Amino acid sequence: MTPRLTAGFWVQAYLTRLRLADIPAFVVRKGDETAGAVMIKQSPLDGTATLFQREFDLMADSRRWVQVMRDTERAVDDRLARERARDPDLWVIEIEDRAGRTLLEQPGLDG
Repeated sequence: MTPRLTAGFWVQAYLTRLRLADIPAFVVRKGDETAGAVMIKQSPLDGTATLFQREFDLMADSRRWVQVMRDTERAVDDRLARERARDPDLWVIEIEDRAGRTLLEQPGLDG
């Protein structure tokens, strides 16, 4: 079994990468330090938002980030509220960047 980073460590490293790229981000909800799932809300500050989560790709035997939904910010917030109610260990990170950057496509962020 390949060792994995704890959720808390991964979140802190990701926030550091965003900060170094001058991308505003913050933890909306802190989840389980060890194994909590992570969802990322990207808001370009125009009333819309995109929600991402990590999924395991069985064919590639790897984790990858996928877009869960893109809608109004309110619709994305409603979805996050349902996800948080269902999973008390969930981490939620919100990025506010007009250019829509997340850095999720960069190597090393598959956790």
